[in-house]
Amino acid sequence: MRAEQQLSMVGRRSFLLPIFIFGSLLAVAAIINVSSGAPEISLQELAGIILFRTGSELQLTVIWDMRIPRIILGLLVGMMLGAAGTLMQAAMNNKLAGPELLGVSSGASLAMAAVTVLHLPVAVIIHPVIALFGGLAGGLCVVLSARGSRGTAGMLLIGMSVSAILNGLLIVLIALATSNDVNLLYTYLLGSLANRSWEHVIRMLPWTLVVLPIAFLFTRTLNLLQLGDETASGLGVKVLRARILILAVCTGLVAITVAQCGPIGYIALIAPHFIRSMLGTLDTRQVLPLAVLAGGVLLVAADTVARLLFYPLEIPVGVWTTLLGGGLFLMLLVKRQRGGNNE
Repeated sequence: MRAEQQLSMVGRRSFLLPIFIFGSLLAVAAIINVSSGAPEISLQELAGIILFRTGSELQLTVIWDMRIPRIILGLLVGMMLGAAGTLMQAAMNNKLAGPELLGVSSGASLAMAAVTVLHLPVAVIIHPVIALFGGLAGGLCVVLSARGSRGTAGMLLIGMSVSAILNGLLIVLIALATSNDVNLLYTYLLGSLANRSWEHVIRMLPWTLVVLPIAFLFTRTLNLLQLGDETASGLGVKVLRARILILAVCTGLVAITVAQCGPIGYIALIAPHFIRSMLGTLDTRQVLPLAVLAGGVLLVAADTVARLLFYPLEIPVGVWTTLLGGGLFLMLLVKRQRGGNNE
């Protein structure tokens, strides 16, 4: 189809480069993360522990029950966020869109915080469902409020305003909480992979296996939406319905991650940008699978920094991703503003 060729022929490059780069980064980050800290483990000891389960009881416990589950959970969470960012940016035809800027992450966090503070009798297994409804509510508030706005700036301002209101309500909940609740809410404010175990991986995996493949069903629709609403409508896409469905899938992807480790900002924003730059294409069929990989690797790498940079003090990974992603977002926004002024 000519319409999709307009996207895919922008400058197609081999998949091998991003796969090699992110695969190498994942291997390095994982080895450093697993072997560093107390106790420190040499590469030879690490190989024995991984391959033959040799080593002391302490080493086996630290590696298999604490560090490896944390890496796997970080990889899964990052993959979900990479997919969510790709879908959201393509559906909105806005490369600055992201769940943290459109009320989705804040809504999901507020819903989970409410469950924690109010001690609602909700089973742990359905926490992602609670987060899903909160994220949908936040995202729909932004979408409905932005229907009359013009351009990127209007939607982003509305999204930031809604997110600020939801975060304000979250602070109110914290003020009403007990000291024990505040410790739990710390996760839902900043996002963290600390103190995660196989239990969290097992809770996350079924949702990942169900929701993540659904994202790949929308690649053709997303390519058409990137051509503009009029063109997409002329090619048979029901634009409003498609956007609502894609927003629901994005919210599901983000809600699952928030339920397990809180809001980890800007991975969803920056992962698709890296892949589009490497491939030189906007074709979602090519960008989405690699953005999923990039999101997982970036979060594992960021968590390695979070755990070790000021060891034994650990700063939540959500702080580091926000610092990096916030700076990149500012650069992209300034670049877009300058581009608009030059036209």
